[in-house]
Amino acid sequence: MLFLIVTFVLCLPLVLFALSNTQVVTLGLWPMDYGIDVHLSIAILVAMAIAFLLGALVVWVSELSQRRRARRAERTVHLLEAQIEALKARVGSPISLPPTA
Repeated sequence: MLFLIVTFVLCLPLVLFALSNTQVVTLGLWPMDYGIDVHLSIAILVAMAIAFLLGALVVWVSELSQRRRARRAERTVHLLEAQIEALKARVGSPISLPPTA
């Protein structure tokens, strides 16, 4: 239910933006004479979506080294835990320390 409320709150401004900007604009690439007629709101929303995806890609690539380091640390932890279990099995009974005064 919370997901639906959040989705509605986030989508409502986008719908209002699309309904209020219905002018048709021509998008073209400079060196070519190619152009396409689209609604202004669609052009802006598509540009925003592309910018969002490119930003997400930049963040994902920048996090790769941290994920690699975390996987290496997890492997080290598992290796050290296995060594601890092997040492505990070799010792047999736990060694108790004398009480301190």
